[in-house]
Amino acid sequence: MSEADDLDEIREQKAEELREQADGGSGAAPDEPIHVDGADHFEELLSDYDQVFVDFYADWCGPCKMLEPTVEALAAETDAAIAKVDVDQNQMLASQFQVQGVPTMILFADGEAVEQVVGVRDKESLAQLIAQHK
Repeated sequence: MSEADDLDEIREQKAEELREQADGGSGAAPDEPIHVDGADHFEELLSDYDQVFVDFYADWCGPCKMLEPTVEALAAETDAAIAKVDVDQNQMLASQFQVQGVPTMILFADGEAVEQVVGVRDKESLAQLIAQHK
């Protein structure tokens, strides 16, 4: 095996490691919210992570904007994957989970919805909710 072959093998191995990290393959939730891009992406998140805390929001929603720093802090501080679903861009998902107002947050554990919260909440109460369903 030549040096070039060795380098190609190392590059491929590193690329695979980076792909796994980007996909959450390590099992650890990302430190930033994941913006959901459609139903397939949403289902992929539910299968990749044990806990997914989903913030259904709209760009025009004042309370949603107030909640954004809290959601970002939860992503950095909890073990749950934090997902953000724009209800205007993902109307079918919002309808599927009967989101009638924003912000609505749904906690999924092992792919199943276990809690739903409507309206702005403080970080501590949302973190406790996530911790209850570990």
